[in-house]
Amino acid sequence: MNAVLKPETRLRPMQAADLDTVSRIEPTIFPYPWTRGNFSDSLSAGHSCWVYERDGELFGYAVMMLVLDEAHLLNISIAAPWQGKGYGRNLLAHMMDIGRQHGALNMFLEVRPSNQAALSLYESMGFNEMAVRRGYYPAPEGREDAVLMGAAL
Repeated sequence: MNAVLKPETRLRPMQAADLDTVSRIEPTIFPYPWTRGNFSDSLSAGHSCWVYERDGELFGYAVMMLVLDEAHLLNISIAAPWQGKGYGRNLLAHMMDIGRQHGALNMFLEVRPSNQAALSLYESMGFNEMAVRRGYYPAPEGREDAVLMGAAL
C-alpha cells in the first residue's frame, strides 16, 4: 500500500528546526503531550521522524523506531484543524511504507482505548489488538491502559 499525497502537501524528514512547531502542536492534541526533549531525543537516536506540511505550514508528524525486522510507531499526530480529512491515514500509510523499505515485517503501536478515532483508523489499516498494557498512560484519574496493536507489513 503506497501513501497517496494530495498535490499541495508533502511529507519530509523532520529536522531540528521543526521542533518548536511540533512542540507547539503536540499539547493542543494530547492532554499528556510529548516534550520538545522527547522529539529531540528521537531525532538524535536516529528514529524515523517525519513531518507533514502544506504550503510550508507544518500540521502533522510521526516518529517510528526501527529495530531489526520490527517498526514501532511511537507518535503520530495531525493538528486538530487538519483532522478528519485523510491526512492521518496518509501519514500512517507513509510510515508503513518506510517500515517496509527498512525491512520491517511488522509494525506495532500503543493507543488509548478512549481514542476511538485512532482505534478505528488503525483497524481500517490492518492493525489488530494484540494485548492490553495496564496503566500505561497518565490520566486525570490515575492511569489509563494502552491497547497494543500490530500489523503485518
